[in-house]
Amino acid sequence: MRLDDYDPGDDIRDLGRGGGGFGGGGGGGMGGLLIGLLPMLLGRKMGCGTLLLIGAVAFFLLGPGANMFSSGGSSADPMADSRGAQGVACDTEGERFACNVFGSTHQVWGSLISGYQKPTLNFYQDENESKCGAAQAAMGPFYCPADQGVYLDTSFFNELDRKFGAAGDAAQAYVVAHEVGHHIQTISGISDQVRRAQARGSQAEGNALQVRMELQADCYAGVWASRAKNSAGQPVMEAGDMEEAMRAANAIGDDTLMRAAGQRPVPESFTHGTSEQRMTWLRRGLQTGDPRQCNAFDTAI
Repeated sequence: MRLDDYDPGDDIRDLGRGGGGFGGGGGGGMGGLLIGLLPMLLGRKMGCGTLLLIGAVAFFLLGPGANMFSSGGSSADPMADSRGAQGVACDTEGERFACNVFGSTHQVWGSLISGYQKPTLNFYQDENESKCGAAQAAMGPFYCPADQGVYLDTSFFNELDRKFGAAGDAAQAYVVAHEVGHHIQTISGISDQVRRAQARGSQAEGNALQVRMELQADCYAGVWASRAKNSAGQPVMEAGDMEEAMRAANAIGDDTLMRAAGQRPVPESFTHGTSEQRMTWLRRGLQTGDPRQCNAFDTAI
């Protein structure tokens, strides 16, 4: 991908391991894997970061999928030069790449939304805190509406490649752009509307609404990729990048994840959508570059 170097300001922070986060007196208290799943139903954490774990909710409750992320953030990260220095953002290869994608999303959404307010990007190692509660590497990347922050342990990039066969910088960029897509939903009021509707409905109805939230965020990620250009005016997407992103979307569909864990797909438990749906909505954003085409709530999915 042809990304410019992004100069991080106060919108990017490195929280390190434990401490320095939000809540719990700034400690790194963790709530375990299921904390990454429950907020989806409660409207607290959303995302591609939940990307794999929320998509695999049935596995963790039923058993066979419980080992899929047993290594969590402790596995070696070939994307990183090392774990980097705590408090110094964008100082490893994986962090630098995420920072550059993050900066590019600001350029696109700032041109589309009047008075656009940036989210923050918060790197952490293994565990920390957000205003939505625990941040844990095994949860994957997520977006917290309470502090309008994207949370990422870059060891997730290794998991995406090694465990799910979704290698490549475009696959990783899709993850970051999807989480920023949830920020767009927050500042536009969509998230609040969905959370209110979820509170009134059954769990199955809440899951169905969450699927639409995730598909819209996939579409928004595609809109970014379609519109993003570097300082030389070149599209950031190069030959083969769209295919990489599509492989990632295919790998993390709820049905694909459940089959991989030896479970029969149960549509009522889906929280991110099928592989086909995820690819369809990512493709919609890529092909149209129009966020108005990303309304997943008033159309068949």
